[in-house]
Amino acid sequence: MSKNSASNATTRVSPFVLLIIILTLVLSLTALIIAMSTFDSNPLAAGWLTLIGALGVVISTYVLLQARRRTQEKIATPPTLTTVECTKCGFKNIREFQRGDYIFKEAEKCEKCGNPTQISAIYREVKEGQKERYRF
Repeated sequence: MSKNSASNATTRVSPFVLLIIILTLVLSLTALIIAMSTFDSNPLAAGWLTLIGALGVVISTYVLLQARRRTQEKIATPPTLTTVECTKCGFKNIREFQRGDYIFKEAEKCEKCGNPTQISAIYREVKEGQKERYRF
């Protein structure tokens, strides 16, 4: 999946949530219309309907705007490194992980002696500030 389609998936509003928000908005507007028509005959009911309708409109528009502005959390993954070790002289080389790397896979020739090398470790580099600290 490309980065562009992943960002669209995280910022898109669910159709079910959108349906509920629109339904709430329609019912709130209906309550406001009924409140305006019954204001002369029953002012107490019209006041309550106005309050309910206004709160519904405010809350549904707020939720709709917040759902559209939902901030996308960027999770920075630390780089994955591969350790390549010579089988004869023990020379170690650390490089970036490449697709298809696995432990004990034969890699390029050794820079020192020219013998075949093996991948001995694959790991993610975690900096000191990112390590979790547990206090007991």
